[in-house]
Amino acid sequence: MELLNQAIASVEGQLAGEVDVCRASRIALMSEHHFRRMFSSLAGMPLSEYVRRRRMTLAAASVVSGREALQDLAVRFGYSSADAFSRAFKAVHGVGPADARLPGAVLRSQPMLTFAITIEGNTTMNYRIVKKDAFTLAGLRTRIPLIYAGVNPTAAEFVAQISPAQRERIAGLSDQEPAGGLSVHDAISPTREEGTELDFYVAAATSRPVPDDLDRLDVPALTWLVVESSGAFPAALQELWPKAFGEWFPANSYQSAPGPEMVVMDFADDAQTHGRYELWIPIEDTAA
Repeated sequence: MELLNQAIASVEGQLAGEVDVCRASRIALMSEHHFRRMFSSLAGMPLSEYVRRRRMTLAAASVVSGREALQDLAVRFGYSSADAFSRAFKAVHGVGPADARLPGAVLRSQPMLTFAITIEGNTTMNYRIVKKDAFTLAGLRTRIPLIYAGVNPTAAEFVAQISPAQRERIAGLSDQEPAGGLSVHDAISPTREEGTELDFYVAAATSRPVPDDLDRLDVPALTWLVVESSGAFPAALQELWPKAFGEWFPANSYQSAPGPEMVVMDFADDAQTHGRYELWIPIEDTAA
């Protein structure tokens, strides 16, 4: 984690200006893709949101004092205009710069993050590494917003509109691991900011011809990390991402690679409140 903290220190040193994320990822000895994934999974927010919060935390004292013009503050913290700065300030603090100067105004502070490994030793993580040749994901696709916690209502509404016959037809195309019907996330914004859109599929992994009325995603040959959990939905499923990035990646010579993330959900009850889950993340060996 020391290299990751050095990378965060590099980000801190660039808050007054444009943050070079590529430079920070090099310090951490990671690809930019993996650095962003690692940060968002461990911090619970995307790197872009952390940078915005830190900038506005540092800017708050200058705003309240009124000694510096908003345009000068905007330039100092990398914003194109006083209006853009004011919008970012309000998004973080809940009030605009003018209201922040009023008596009794409540502002929010984002401290600098540091990461540490906590050794608990009372649980084990079940995982496996799977190498797969190229294959196709066939099913139905929509666009949904990225949500880090809780049920994603847009995804839930989309799934609810798929009839049992359609789900059975899609699952019937499956002829390889991961077997059966899958939930797939693809084309995720590099910023991984909550609310940005991604492609969401209800699909099956197949080598068979894809019917014309279904969407398809061609997946190249990749190596996959497969981590497992069981428990209440969606909490037990959503815990797999921070577990993978907080526990597995720091202990192994791999990093995440671009590609779709696939989820297997096997529910133990008709109400779909408890189940067994598998998360498939594309990876590459940094020691190779």
